[in-house]
Amino acid sequence: MDDLKLIVSPSPHIRDKDTTEKMMFAVLTALLPVLAASIYFFRWDAVRLVLLSAGAAIATEAIFQRLRKQPIRVADGSALVTGVLLGLIVPPSLPSWMVILGAVFAIAIGKQVFGGLGQNPFNPALVGRAILSVSFAAAMTKWTAPFDAVTAATPLFRGTAHIPDLFFGTVAGSLGETSALAILLGGIYLFYKGYLDYRIPVGIFASVAVIALLAGVSVPFHLLAGSLLFGAIFMATDPVTTPITKSGRWIFGIGVGLIVMLIRIWGSYPEGVTFAILLMNAVTPLINRWTRPRIYGQGVKSSE
Repeated sequence: MDDLKLIVSPSPHIRDKDTTEKMMFAVLTALLPVLAASIYFFRWDAVRLVLLSAGAAIATEAIFQRLRKQPIRVADGSALVTGVLLGLIVPPSLPSWMVILGAVFAIAIGKQVFGGLGQNPFNPALVGRAILSVSFAAAMTKWTAPFDAVTAATPLFRGTAHIPDLFFGTVAGSLGETSALAILLGGIYLFYKGYLDYRIPVGIFASVAVIALLAGVSVPFHLLAGSLLFGAIFMATDPVTTPITKSGRWIFGIGVGLIVMLIRIWGSYPEGVTFAILLMNAVTPLINRWTRPRIYGQGVKSSE
């Protein structure tokens, strides 16, 4: 007993072998089917936009870390993931300088102004997309059909599409959002690796399906069209900007789905995934507070 020492140290007391680099590498691996599908359908435009977006994101991250006199940590892969995600959620015809500007804003405004990785309240890639959407509305809604680069309307703009086309990706849309098959393959991989919590995507899909049924519109169409599937799997599950509790993640997912359908069905904007996720990012601290587990013994009356 004389040799027994009690060591008191700050948290965390439970550690894991996972690192930021491993998580980001897993996300990049999951994005490979999506990237391959985008290159197959949209050719060199996909390569151009993803490479420029990724390069601009990495450069912006390094510049801000240098200006803030912090270690350059671009090797952790977080800036690369943001750049790739942003490149995959823009139209194939977007000018090169616009996607570069979007990547700069995604890192600078969406991440670095809040202190960097782990401190940003909003998904950086969606911040970049939102800024591009409100600044260059015409360019961000100019879509091209796969293979031939002919201007075409997206299924959500037309209000209809063949389900097989939505599943395989032979429709107009953003680079990485057209092929449901490729997105699902990436989601399955992330779930297998343990980086995807099913509660948020399932909450989104369930609320979208319920609202679609109540509104009398096609459930498969609204699940597969637009950026819902990509947003549910790769954007809404960002561990930094979403609730940490299990019940909170259900609330978050259901909230995203409700906002998306409100915008799609009753709003004047055909798509609302970006704004729905950003709005729910904003209330994530409140959700964490509301769903915080009760401290053991707190609120329990002692028996007399």
